[in-house]
Amino acid sequence: MSNSLEAAAPVRAPSSEAAKPVPHLGRLDFVGYLRALGGIVRRELLRFFNQKERFFSALVRPLVWLFIFAAGFRNTLGVSITPPYETYVLYEVYVVPGLAVMIQLFNGMQSSLSMVYDREVGSMKVLLTSPYPRWTLLLAKLVAGVSVSIVQAYAFLAVAWFWETDIPPLGYLTALPAFIAAGMMLGAIGLFLSSLVRQLENFASVMNFVIFPMFFASSALYPLWRIRESSETLYWICEANPFSHAVELVRFALYAKFEPLACAVVIGTGLVFFTLAVIAYDPGRGIMARRGGPAGAAS
Repeated sequence: MSNSLEAAAPVRAPSSEAAKPVPHLGRLDFVGYLRALGGIVRRELLRFFNQKERFFSALVRPLVWLFIFAAGFRNTLGVSITPPYETYVLYEVYVVPGLAVMIQLFNGMQSSLSMVYDREVGSMKVLLTSPYPRWTLLLAKLVAGVSVSIVQAYAFLAVAWFWETDIPPLGYLTALPAFIAAGMMLGAIGLFLSSLVRQLENFASVMNFVIFPMFFASSALYPLWRIRESSETLYWICEANPFSHAVELVRFALYAKFEPLACAVVIGTGLVFFTLAVIAYDPGRGIMARRGGPAGAAS
């Protein structure tokens, strides 16, 4: 009986729709990575340009140093002939590279501050649970922050040009790779610090312990040979400060010159801190796993 029913049952032809592969909504290939990178960078740039007060506040600090402090110290803190300068330069000419990198320092810390917020309740909480590898998302966040900092740094250089800073026209182009390397390093440091802070309120104190020692214990405001005349210990602290090498890398690049030691320190420090940030944000073995944060728990 059952055999007759099976024989009488019509045989269905295989459907062509069932044979079609299910289309993927997103691809985890190189094109997909570029799409994610472009989306994160675009979001950061839109947020930056929509917050005009953020743009002007980023220029206030370096312009105060350039227009007020540098003008007052012009006759007392001139810099003698030292690379990359080929003649005696005024104090305001010397401090311009350091002030430009200072913008990147503050922007890197501010970007990491927004990372703490986004990780808890913002867009990064969703992105960190996506199928993309976390290092690609962190790299995209880092590139987005560097893009914003470069816009701010060149806006400052455009204003400083009216102050007769004597930067050659070619220097604005040759300084771009140096700004990218310095921004990546400072952003990677901020990204790693954001993994150490669980609550947004605690990050302001961390920023104070990082930004001001890095900035003042560097060659941004005064040459290191002058510091060495006052204190040998402080000189070696400034020499070991990666921010000093970032400033010197940009300083030489603005005059179309290359400083290999500074470049090696900046790139090496950036790679080390970015690797530490990737490990810290790893839900399986990093700080997020031990902490049980929302991003790690969601993964």
